[in-house]
Formats: sequence, C-alpha cells, structure tokens
Amino acid sequence: MEKEFTLSLFSENHIGLLNQVTNIFSRRQINIESVVASESAVNGVHLITLVVHSTDDMILKVSRQIEKLIDVLKVFVHEPEELIHQEIALYKVRTDELMASNLIEQLVRNNNARFLEITPEYAVIEKTGHKKETSQFLAELHPYGVLQFARSGRVAITKQLKELVQYLEEMDLGKNK
Repeated sequence: MEKEFTLSLFSENHIGLLNQVTNIFSRRQINIESVVASESAVNGVHLITLVVHSTDDMILKVSRQIEKLIDVLKVFVHEPEELIHQEIALYKVRTDELMASNLIEQLVRNNNARFLEITPEYAVIEKTGHKKETSQFLAELHPYGVLQFARSGRVAITKQLKELVQYLEEMDLGKNK
C-alpha cells in the first residue's frame, strides 16, 4: 500500500546530484511531490528534502540506491508523524473594492496569514502551514480574484532525540580513523 514518505538526503554540494536522484525515482515510476534543497547545520553538507508516495519496500530500495551515489553522505526515510514540517505559500490577489471593505483583511487574519505587499492593483499574501492548509486558503481567496499562486516544497526537521547533525559528525569521525 502506498503512503507518504519524506526523505532527508545529506550530501556534498556538487553539480548534477539532484538530476541523478530524480533519475532514480523516474526509473521506478515514483513521482516526486516536493523538493527543497538547502545548506544544513553541518558546514559543507547540504540537505535535500523530498516528499514522495510509495510502498515501504520500494522506498527502502530507492533510499539504498541513492546512498550509493558518490556525493551522498546519508539518506533518512521519515513517515509524517516523525517530522515537524511546513510549507510557505504566496498569493497575489486583486485589490479593488474588496480591500476597501476589509473582506480580504479579515480572511488573512482568520487564516494566520500576512500581507507582504499592498499596491493599488494587487496584494501579496504569505501563509505558512501544511499543504492542506495552504490549499484551503487558496480556495477561500479564489472568489476575490487570485492572480498568482506559488507554494514551496516541504521544509522539515525530525522529532528524534539524536540529531542528524550528531549522526553525520559521528560518521565523519569514523571515516577519519
């Protein structure tokens, strides 16, 4: 049975790595729902966070195959309850008579969002939350004229006690012996 997984991939920052990783998923016909790449808490180590839907067996095979790539240091597979995660969404809406009546302002406050920019033609609104929350807010804004919408991928940290940074440092010490 397919379910959602988040993969935390720690690597060196080399050109072409993301392409190699996505090829592994493509060959196995697994769609990547979300990708976020950034530096990590360890100097010189980057983090790629991927969200996919797959089976337990397939995700283990894929994670083992990704770990075999030269630039990959470690891959961790997480289920949703093991993480604290958020996404950020930006909404550009028209600002005609609706702003004057404070309808959008009340909607923004009720959804714990905030205005980033307001011009006579449009307003840009930011909302953080889970995909379900940002999608729901989009649906609520549609009657007011959504001009543009963009959502980031999942940014996540683990709930586990042993930090991934400690694991990577231990791994590095083991290599240097």
